[in-house]
Amino acid sequence: MAITLSLVVILGVLLALLLRHKSLGVGAAVVAVLFGFYLANTDARHTINDLTTAITRAISGH
Repeated sequence: MAITLSLVVILGVLLALLLRHKSLGVGAAVVAVLFGFYLANTDARHTINDLTTAITRAISGH
């Protein structure tokens, strides 16, 4: 049985864990979220999406 998780969910859980264990301050988390939000509106989004897709396919073996 294969379980598929959205990368957004995984990154959100990771960010929540970092905040929970005080490895990341609230200010830094806000900056990280805003950076990701604004980065998604640039031309780099296609390159980042292609890279992420290639990495996940390499990990999953497809």
